Amino acid sequence: MKKDEKFVFRELKRRFTEAVNRNQAEGILFSGGLDSALVAAYSTNCRAISIGLESYGEDQYFADEVAKFLKLDHYHRTVKTEEAIAAIPEVIKILKSFDPAIPNDVTACLGLKCAKDMGINGMMTGDGSDEIFLGYNFMLEKKDLSKYLDRMYRTMRFSSNKIGENLGINIKQPFLDKEFMDFSQGIDVDFKIRRENGKIWGKWILRKAFEGVLPQEILWQSKRPLEVGSGMTRLRNIIESRVTDEEFEAGKRNFPIKFRNKEHFYYYRIYREVVGEIPLPEKDEKPCKCCGAGMNQSAFHCKPGAEEKMQLFRITG
Repeated sequence: MKKDEKFVFRELKRRFTEAVNRNQAEGILFSGGLDSALVAAYSTNCRAISIGLESYGEDQYFADEVAKFLKLDHYHRTVKTEEAIAAIPEVIKILKSFDPAIPNDVTACLGLKCAKDMGINGMMTGDGSDEIFLGYNFMLEKKDLSKYLDRMYRTMRFSSNKIGENLGINIKQPFLDKEFMDFSQGIDVDFKIRRENGKIWGKWILRKAFEGVLPQEILWQSKRPLEVGSGMTRLRNIIESRVTDEEFEAGKRNFPIKFRNKEHFYYYRIYREVVGEIPLPEKDEKPCKCCGAGMNQSAFHCKPGAEEKMQLFRITG
């Protein structure tokens, strides 16, 4: 792609504006992070919904700041710990997964259920921005990044789609708009990862191209996985405490799964109750090294166990 900075900035803003216009919805899952803030900045008359676990997490501060700046109709819902834990079986049943990244998915599910309760039938998300514009911390130092990205673009999926489908909510993802993706994937990596003020940043081009659209504090905030920003990370220790050493050791003996920890085992017990047995590999599939489930030959992780996906979330936390 042409290397002239002004040209790339101008084209990115134009094409992103068009992508948002093609993917308008009544509401937006809103963390106040860079991605959802940009979608909100170019949307019209949408209701921004954010979720927080009690008083934990940073999202509420950033969501409030962006909402004030953009004059958004913003609703923040505070969730109690037991309500969040009670949502886990529903999330596992919908996604058919005992992925250790469940706290991320619980946040998305509660946000979409909140939208449903408010009578909202369509929601926008910032899904895909980190993948396309290299927002995850591990990408900043990854070797053979081009090969990794090519594989990721062919296999990436987002829980909001499955949850939205289950709840009857139409999910719109401007960053995953085909025309916008075709353009954005062609932007050189050195526009996406670059040093600024002594620090190496992912999504550099989004931060620079949209200066003036959002406050500097919002443009240059660090990456917060959804579970961290919402405070749902705190669920992990609580869940771990609900599995005894004896139960965990018995689980490791009785099931042919490489459990990461007690939390992973906790999700698997629920999976067996609400989903059932792990599906075996079908023709042309390979077995997951974690749980034995069938998975596409080019996939990073299987659907039920999602071991490599969890590594990504932990690295970016």
